Amino acid sequence: MATTTGHTVKAFDDDLGQLRGLVAEMGGQAEAAISGAMQALVRRDLDAAAAIVENDRRIDVIEAEIERQALRLLALRAPMADDLREVLAALKISGVIERIGDYAKNIAKRVAVLEGVKGIEPLSILPAMSRAVSDMVRAVLDAYAARDADAALRVCESDKQVDDFYNSLFRALLTHMMENPHTITAATHLLFIAKNLERIGDHATNIAEMIYFAATGQRMGERSRGLDSLSGEI
Repeated sequence: MATTTGHTVKAFDDDLGQLRGLVAEMGGQAEAAISGAMQALVRRDLDAAAAIVENDRRIDVIEAEIERQALRLLALRAPMADDLREVLAALKISGVIERIGDYAKNIAKRVAVLEGVKGIEPLSILPAMSRAVSDMVRAVLDAYAARDADAALRVCESDKQVDDFYNSLFRALLTHMMENPHTITAATHLLFIAKNLERIGDHATNIAEMIYFAATGQRMGERSRGLDSLSGEI
């Protein structure tokens, strides 16, 4: 922890709190984009989809501000141990959240392509998968705010449900395409949407792993793939 004067320690804590707040805001924007994109898809709402795409710029702006503040903290405060891990985690996590936002934007962009598509039964599975993914993102943001290593572990455990959804959708869409060749194009877009959701789940587990490392200084067992670059810098 910081070991300089009380005034400097308070200033550092304030800066760190502001950094945490930006990560939370960015994560909230990404979570809203996921649910908003799926609602736009279900309702075939082109205006709502366009708003999701447009709002992705806000996520990018917040990421740039997090990077600026994190680098400033590293340069001016020279944090050590727990504080250093937390600053680096915020920097890494913001990059992952930005990619989550991009996946949500990609889903929203496909709404126009699927506007007139009806009668593809596997489409009904996507909202449930989207809810599971949104729950993961919300849970991992809560774990970050609380610096809760155990909650981060539970997020990783919940990723299996998302994988099960994806595998089920993949089989259902493949069967649908074989039985109804005229729907191959639309079903392929739905498969890409399912893959985007599956990747969001993977990114949520990566954030959970970073949180676990920032909180404990240890890797999360075999699920440490998302921490390799982070832990190597500490």
